[in-house]
Amino acid sequence: MGRLTGKVVLVTGGNSGIGLASAKRFVEEGAFVFVTGRRQSELDKAVAIIGHNVRALQGDVSKLDDLDRIFAAVQAEKGHLDVLFANAGLGSLAPLGAITEEQFDLTFDVNVKGTLFTVQKALPLMSAGASIILTGSTTGSKGTPAFSVYSATKAAIRNFARSWALDLKDSGIRVNVLSPGATATPGLMESLVSGAQLDAMIGALKVQTPLGRIADPNETAAVALFLASDESSFMTGSEVFVDGGLAQV
Repeated sequence: MGRLTGKVVLVTGGNSGIGLASAKRFVEEGAFVFVTGRRQSELDKAVAIIGHNVRALQGDVSKLDDLDRIFAAVQAEKGHLDVLFANAGLGSLAPLGAITEEQFDLTFDVNVKGTLFTVQKALPLMSAGASIILTGSTTGSKGTPAFSVYSATKAAIRNFARSWALDLKDSGIRVNVLSPGATATPGLMESLVSGAQLDAMIGALKVQTPLGRIADPNETAAVALFLASDESSFMTGSEVFVDGGLAQV
């Protein structure tokens, strides 16, 4: 018996990085997992990697019509949801003075609006004992140069969990934040910077992290599994850092 045997899970942003590693781990522990992402080609690759007990649902979490379609599919196929991992998010580097309205809107639409309405639209499918996991970040509690917009979205995510834990206190549904540090995901390794700039950033992150390295997505997935399972049954409103000590010392 796996820790999620018989559970139905939805992972947004489940096509790569932490989302994909977590979806794979959830399936290994007995769950049926829906994964979402904006790019069908990447979702197809994720399904091939996970192998079984998985279904991909293409959609953009910042678009409410897409969310309605995603949750209608979950309702039609499984009828309920035991775990929601609201993981979809993005960010880009821009120091104060170079931030654009387009960058601000995109980051807040996906990370904040997308998370809010993902959770809100999932609630009718969830019942007592269900677990909601929100992806936060060390940047939500630290200052990070040229990353203030993304950091502000993650600070919002942290307060969502605190406030929603109170909103949901009579429902038996738990909500917690999983906050990774620097992790070897496509978002870090490809999207933000490249070449020598990437090497410099990774080197600086290693120096700042007490464990002296960046994380593998599977290390974060292991903690996501804990928050998804009954092993965390007395946790709600909490933030769990998987950051090698980056935001702790």
